[in-house]
Amino acid sequence: MTRTIFRNARIFTADAPAGAAATDTDSAAVTWAEALVVDGDTLAHVGDEAGAVRIAGADAAIVDLGGRLVLPGFTDAHTHLVMMGDALGRVGLTDARTLDEIRARLRAARAADPDAPRVLGRGWLFDSVPGGAPTAAMLDAAVTDVPVYLDANDYHSCWVNSAALAELGITRDTPDPIGGRISRDADGEADGMLYETAAQQFAWDHLANATTDADRDAAVERTIDAYLATGVTGVVDMAFDGLGLAAFRRAAERRGGSLPIRVAAHWFVANTGDDAANLAQVAEAARLAAETSAAPTAPWLRIVGIKLVLDGVIDACTAAMRHPYADGSNAEPIWPPAALNPVVAAADAAGLQVAQHAIGDYASEIALDALEHAAEVNGDRPRRHRIEHLEYAAPGTAERMSRLGVTASMQPVHADPAIFDNWVAMLGDERVERAFAWPEYVDAGALLAFSTDAPTAPHEALHNMYVAATRKSALDPSHAPALPGFALPLAQAIGHATRDAAASCGDGDARGRLVAGLAADFAVLDVDPFEVGDEALLTARVIRTVVAGATVFEADADDGAATAARS
Repeated sequence: MTRTIFRNARIFTADAPAGAAATDTDSAAVTWAEALVVDGDTLAHVGDEAGAVRIAGADAAIVDLGGRLVLPGFTDAHTHLVMMGDALGRVGLTDARTLDEIRARLRAARAADPDAPRVLGRGWLFDSVPGGAPTAAMLDAAVTDVPVYLDANDYHSCWVNSAALAELGITRDTPDPIGGRISRDADGEADGMLYETAAQQFAWDHLANATTDADRDAAVERTIDAYLATGVTGVVDMAFDGLGLAAFRRAAERRGGSLPIRVAAHWFVANTGDDAANLAQVAEAARLAAETSAAPTAPWLRIVGIKLVLDGVIDACTAAMRHPYADGSNAEPIWPPAALNPVVAAADAAGLQVAQHAIGDYASEIALDALEHAAEVNGDRPRRHRIEHLEYAAPGTAERMSRLGVTASMQPVHADPAIFDNWVAMLGDERVERAFAWPEYVDAGALLAFSTDAPTAPHEALHNMYVAATRKSALDPSHAPALPGFALPLAQAIGHATRDAAASCGDGDARGRLVAGLAADFAVLDVDPFEVGDEALLTARVIRTVVAGATVFEADADDGAATAARS
């Protein structure tokens, strides 16, 4: 097989030199190269151009990159793949900042597709609604003849109209599910808001049953296309189920047994209230992990662990906190310790990676308690568990995670100042000064993996890096930075989104850095934010994405039109 030299480039390898401190911000401590050699699906050389020519041989193909920046392929270490593809086909509402604008978009969607059985939207923000209290009546004023389902920006609640409540069969007598709540008016009638597991078990399950395999296949293709166009070469799904696994298996079959993006997935385990049923879900995840790791598609698609949602979100006051919210309320964990500990111990014993959604400080505390319990029960063994989000964690949490070898999986785009005001208002005290404290984890020596949690936030990797490096808004530049002291140097931020994100799912020795012997996964940008400044991240474009040595996305460097067919 002919080797290929990619030359005339500025290559950021994300491979810190030996002895460099993790917090070193000196650009001289960052490894750079000027050429790389691709041999099949791996890198044969990353370094100087003379060495590339020597290693590649006289018959090597040559690609001149015109001095452009090359980055390791991004790994979105926490995402929801089918849901993201579905969201890309829904009415976007994140930037609809008034109830009138939300209604206008719903009316427009209804008019544009009058035969649609439902109107589906996503991304609305609580502070775009009067009093932060959405009701079915507000939506009825826009659409009454078909059900309307609107997922909140954080995907922890669903706002529906009266037709949707009727379709779901929700009445005043419908009980709240474990870990969820059907919002009700003063007379006890359901008022149009479904929180946490109520959204999952009523709205989402109903819509999933109404969705066809063809719908899911289209969603998968939208997701793959969107990620490749933004330089993402690997993803970690955080709520896989049977339908998602089947959809990605079909995607691989359509491509002869492979995918153009690497998928590691965590099987979603719900708290049923029955210990035996909960443990049965862990056993199923272990079976699928063994099955997918032994399959020919394993390099592209595998189950690596389980996902547990311990609490909700601060924006809806459903995250489990040690101290009450500004309004005096608080939330109980969805997984109390008595139910959580045996599930975590069983997954740990099975060699599964445990990912625990914990946004509030009480949730992260019981998550770490459960991991310590698992270590006591199962003894010494290789393990790399993780906690997701950590939006507010008590002092000392980072140090405890470092001691236990637990990854901090965090999303810079969730700290975007454009969506931060409601978060601040819900806490309303000194806790807001420690929001999304990424440097604490770096300083403590914990592995910090960056991701987007798409579709709860935009999936674009470069915009994610902009928020990480500046604490400014990628959605609305008029906002002031939110706690700018927690920003990270751009080189560090990219390392957390490439090298560390790949390591977070066990792939740190195979990809995530541009080093000889590792996977040839990389992205080429049209501008270099290291040279022209962080603001360029908002306008920079990926013009080539390479996965396993193959170009899977290519855009015209001048006008941005995609020119390469999907793999």
